[in-house]
Amino acid sequence: MDTIRTEYLEERFKELQSAQTGSALQNWRSEGFKNFSKLGLPTLKNEEWKYTGISRLFTKDYTIPSKKDNVIDRETVDKAAIPGASGMEHLVFVNGKFNKDLSSFQSNDGFEICSLEEAFNGKYHEDAEAYFNKSSLFIKDGIHALNSSFMNESVFIKIRKNYHATKPFYFDHIFDTTSNHLLASPRILVVIEENANVQMIGSYYTHGSMDSFSNEVMEIVVKENARLEYYKIQNDTPNGSHTGTTHIRQVGKSYVHTVNISLNGGMIRNNTDIIMEEQANEAHMYGLYFLKGNTHVDNHTLVDNTKPHCFSNELYKGIIDEHATGVFSGKIYVRPDAQKINAYQSNKNILLSDTGTINTKPQLEIYADDVKCSHGCTVGRLDDEALYYLRARGINKDLAKSMLLKAFAEEIVMQIKIEPLKEYVEVQISDRLQLAD
Repeated sequence: MDTIRTEYLEERFKELQSAQTGSALQNWRSEGFKNFSKLGLPTLKNEEWKYTGISRLFTKDYTIPSKKDNVIDRETVDKAAIPGASGMEHLVFVNGKFNKDLSSFQSNDGFEICSLEEAFNGKYHEDAEAYFNKSSLFIKDGIHALNSSFMNESVFIKIRKNYHATKPFYFDHIFDTTSNHLLASPRILVVIEENANVQMIGSYYTHGSMDSFSNEVMEIVVKENARLEYYKIQNDTPNGSHTGTTHIRQVGKSYVHTVNISLNGGMIRNNTDIIMEEQANEAHMYGLYFLKGNTHVDNHTLVDNTKPHCFSNELYKGIIDEHATGVFSGKIYVRPDAQKINAYQSNKNILLSDTGTINTKPQLEIYADDVKCSHGCTVGRLDDEALYYLRARGINKDLAKSMLLKAFAEEIVMQIKIEPLKEYVEVQISDRLQLAD
């Protein structure tokens, strides 16, 4: 990496450490920056980043906030929030830092929310020690290390045993770029205890005309008989770029359901890892990237089967228009002792323009001999026969195309089980396709 850029980030790192003297995370940040200095930013020569030139984002001098600034008001929070947020446990993050004053959640005996520092220093010390930063064992690059270097006012959430949440937990990320370019590093650790049931949502909003780069790491631990649904919605402005790692460990027999919807933004990289650490785990992973303009979305997924009798099903779909770029790289990994695995992976894409780009790389890495695993990918245009069928019934060409694209996307959208969120995504897609209600 450029020497000047390294020096600039080192200066910002030292400022943060000086402002956070005595923090339980200081040693973790020091280790993170040590790894970042060693690894540097990924380049196109890195196999895992060969289609995503993330280093070009670092030509800017980012502001890296070291203390809480109340730069966002309630009106901006309301504007950024997805519909239905008032009926959710609404957790607001401003510039990567949890802002309790702007958040709205009802604490009860079923869950507790505190800072990661409080977790390390208090009664959740064992959880923090056991589960924090285990994603670094799988994501070994400078971007992940950069998050560890600059994480600040991070959050720990404990979903207690037998708690069935009646409201989704909504992680509302807002980035203020009215005055400066911004580098934000949200960090969240969630522990879901036995027999608990919870839904979670994440969204991202850049407020201002300058550039934001959010570099998020979210680690979730799911224990015996627990159920997790996690929805990630990306509909930011073109000056909002994002890298995010969602690292889910199924440490007990459990059920996980994830949906990732990418509609707009700058350069986006999503890492979604599901690590199956107990027998008979089940996971479903869905994704839709519907892109236009110059938006670039890179989806990397991993299902790591470490124990027998696990099941996973993965389906990602892409619609690429104008100069947009879609990347999908998915790996199913089956370890030697993980017999009787059923794992399926599929990536389907529609290319609408001659200037759009799709790169897809489904992968299987299997070291057990009694498994059922399959993968596949398709890249093509709209079905001419289906288009002809609709036009022969009096539907004009543009409307016919929109109807087919909506039907293609619907297979993913229907996997959203939170009704206000599903309606929001459907409206965004209909507006993109110029379909009337």
